[in-house]
Formats: sequence, structure tokens, C-alpha cells
Amino acid sequence: MSLSLLSRYAFFAFCVIFTLASLPFMHHEWLWPFTAVTLGLSLLGIFDLLQSPHAVRRNYPILGNIRYLVEAIRPEIRQYLLESDSDALPFSRAQRSLVYSRAKNESADKPFGTLVDVYQPGFEFIGHSMRPAPLTDPSSFRVVVGGPQCSQPYSASLFNISAMSFGSLSANAIRALNQGAKLGNFAHDTGEGSISSYHRENGGDLTWELGSGYFGCRTTDGRFDPQRFAAQAQTPQVRMIEIKMSQGAKPGHGGILPKHKVTAEIAETRGVPMGEDCISPSRHSAFSTPIELMQFIAQLRELSGGKPVGFKFCLGHPWEFMGIAKAMLETGILPDFIVIDGKEGGTGAAPVEFTDHIGAPLREGLLFVHNTLVGLNLRDKIKLGASGKIVSAFDIASVLAIGADWANSARGFMFAIGCIQSQSCHTNKCPTGVATQDTLRQRALVVPDKAQRVFQFHRNTLKALAEMLAAAGLEHPAQLKAKHLVRRMSATEIKLFSQLHVFLKPGELLTGEVNGEFYSRMWQMARADSFEANEIAAA
Repeated sequence: MSLSLLSRYAFFAFCVIFTLASLPFMHHEWLWPFTAVTLGLSLLGIFDLLQSPHAVRRNYPILGNIRYLVEAIRPEIRQYLLESDSDALPFSRAQRSLVYSRAKNESADKPFGTLVDVYQPGFEFIGHSMRPAPLTDPSSFRVVVGGPQCSQPYSASLFNISAMSFGSLSANAIRALNQGAKLGNFAHDTGEGSISSYHRENGGDLTWELGSGYFGCRTTDGRFDPQRFAAQAQTPQVRMIEIKMSQGAKPGHGGILPKHKVTAEIAETRGVPMGEDCISPSRHSAFSTPIELMQFIAQLRELSGGKPVGFKFCLGHPWEFMGIAKAMLETGILPDFIVIDGKEGGTGAAPVEFTDHIGAPLREGLLFVHNTLVGLNLRDKIKLGASGKIVSAFDIASVLAIGADWANSARGFMFAIGCIQSQSCHTNKCPTGVATQDTLRQRALVVPDKAQRVFQFHRNTLKALAEMLAAAGLEHPAQLKAKHLVRRMSATEIKLFSQLHVFLKPGELLTGEVNGEFYSRMWQMARADSFEANEIAAA
């Protein structure tokens, strides 16, 4: 027998031999615990030898299990012991600590200078003024959403809770988020899982997200039900309607709530049967062309009693959005708002290929939508929201500077109610009760305490934004432009955002004198009657 074989089985052999050798001496009570341990390990070793799925355990009985144990706790070991303050996996310790501090109303100030390498390419900052402006009350940082075709415009905060559904989040998480939104006078997006009783309890403003499953307003075969929609949309708590075209976590994929998470409450809220996976199709059935999308928007606006209606999407094929823009011009129907979701966003679980390699990042998507609307003289009629890994005041400023009117955050507010980034959202075993339907686990989330943290995180983040703006010599976020932000390109070069990006002039797309071949080509490829590209222009 080789030395290698002996070493692999040595511990297993020791446990078996010790167990057998101790049996004649079991009248010594002090020996019982040792024998019990080695007996258990011996049985485990026998099971390892007989099982077939794991080759390591067959070759290393007993000891091979250490590999799977360490692998199981690897994320926790890395997060708590090994990662640096700047490792974004997906949010860095520094980012999480910032949210926790602001949510607890603790000082987030740091001594002894920055830990960021300011000479590293990609470093970004806001230029400050030699004459700082007076500090503005952040409660005034609001934007009126509602275009000329809307009869019930909504005054929205510049910072709101992004889409997260009841079902993905627990009842207590929804309660805490909505109560915090009520305290801070900002909006809470329902996610596509519809409006649950937990959204209604505290009366916080709601943006009702309508996904491809039409949850809360669907027929038995999963199609859109106008009557059920109107009954919910016309309630005073619903302030805006958002059609979800796609989401940053998994654009073009659709969604699924596993059947083990579909409780009776979720089934009733969404209007789906229990005992089955709850499926959100990858595409809508209420429309199939850009023109039909505009007609659907007009229908929802009428059914809701004139409330703001818009859509959310992660940019994919550029000509598809330009096709929607052409449909706006052709039909005369305008959405009141558009939310651009970046591929870096997303609370939902998704295939790695989707999270890593599908969809445009937030800034590219936001710039493209902003420029398209400017080029069509529509930008002043349609408000833009931005969502995608936004947790700090600088994150908000960076999207406002390139075209957004407001910002949404999902994971930031999850941190505020106790999320520790365990990345177990899809397992129903969330350790903090945020993303689970296990009633015992979600009891750990105390609603009044976490609601206060949601309110404080929102308030303190906007306060930090006000302080940044004042330092830049600005009194209101609307004054923030691309020229105020700077990015390091190399160790010896920096550029203003206004130098980095192409910004179209008003009406450029209408006149045909477009600054840049890309926008001109995409406009030629776009079709109002189809999401397909114009093949002649594409050739």
C-alpha cells in the first residue's frame, strides 16, 4: 500500500480503530465522549466511501468534508476577514459602512485623509468653488413628474426606493421601507410583485411597477386586466405607474419567484396559483411594437385618472429606444418619465452570463436616452430617473450631472434595513429577515427601528448632497452639469465629464445635423412600427 494511500485514509482508520479498541473499556465513563465522537466520524467516513457525487470525499473520507465546509463559509470569511475597504463585491465595506452610519444617524466622517488612490485612472471628483454657495435645505430637492398629458403630476424626491417586490422581500422589509418613505416624504417602488397589504399599512407614496406578468391586474391566463388595474391605480397612495420593460440584473430574461417562496399572501397579492413557480415572462403581451407601447401608456394614464405613467428599462439595442422615440413623435403620446436601470444594478438572482455580460451600464444608458430626447426637443417634457448601484451623495450627483432628474436605490435601502450582503436572497434563508418569507427569520427585522433607519439614510444622504453642491458653488441639484464633474484618465491627465461625453444639441436629430455618426446611424435604423432594426439602414 502506497504512502499516499495511507495518508488519505489514516484519519479514517484511526477513528475506526479507536472506536473498536475502546468498546471493551466502556465501563470507564470518561471514555464515552471520545468514543461517541470517533464512532460518529467513522460512520461519516463509511458514508463518504459509499456515496458517489463527491470524488474528494471518496478519496479523503472524513477529511474531504473540510473542503466543502470551508467553501460554504468562504463568502463570510472573505467579507469579514480578507476583503479591503474598497473591494466592491458587489458593494465595498466602505460603501456599506457609509449606509449603516447614515441609517443609524451616526457620523460617517473619516479621519486622516482619503483611502482612495486619487492618481488611479477612473478616480472621479466634483470640482469645488472658490466661492461656496449657501447651504440649501435638502427637503427642497424635489422634481415634478408629469408631462403635458398628465393631470395628476407628482412632486418626487431626488432620492427614492427602487423596485423590490413583496415576495422577493419579506413583509417586515416592505413595512419598514414604506414607513420610512412615509416619514421622509419620498417614493417607494413596489417592484413588479404588485401592491401588497404591507405596502398599504403605513400609507407611504407608491410607484406601482407593472411587469410582464401584470401581477395585481391580470386575467386568469396572465394577460392585462384594465378593470383590476384601474381599481388599484386610482387609489390615492399610488402616485406613479411604471411599466417594467427590463431590469439591470437580468435584462431580457424575465423573472421567477420559486414556488417555495410563493405563500398564500403572495399568491393573493399577485393573482397567481400556489404550488407553482411564479413566472414573469421575458416580454409583454399588452404590446409588441413601439407604437403599441405608446398606446398602452396612454391607456394606463387614462385608467389611473391621469397619473404619471412611464417605463423602466436597461438599455440594450440602441435602435429600439430610438424606435420608441420615433413612436412618440408619430403618435403624439409621451411617457411622463423614463427610468434607466444600469446592468450594475439588481437585487434579483440571475444567471452569471446575464449579470456580467448583458445590458448597458447605467451611465451609458442614461446618456443615450438623455441625448435622444434632447435631439428631438422632448427632454423638457419627460423626466429621467436613474437606478444602478447608487448609495452615496456622489453617486446621485454623478447621474444628475449627465442627465438624470432623480435617482433610485434598491440595495442601499436594503442595507439601511439590515442587509449584510450575504448574497442568499434567492435561498429563502436571509440571515437578517430582509429577503425571506420564513416568518421566524423575518421576525428579526423590527419594523419601527428599521423604518427610522430608512428615513435617516434618505435624509442624511440628501444632506450630504446639499453640502457637496454648496462646496461646488451650487444651490440646487438642477444646476449640476457635466462640467462640474471630473475623471482621471491617466496619472497625468484629467478631463471634465463635458469633455468625455458627447452631448447632442436641442433638435439635432430632427434637423439631421447630428454630432456623431453613432446617433445618426441608430436613428436611421430605428422603426416606430417594430422593435426590429431597419435592415436597409443597418446594412
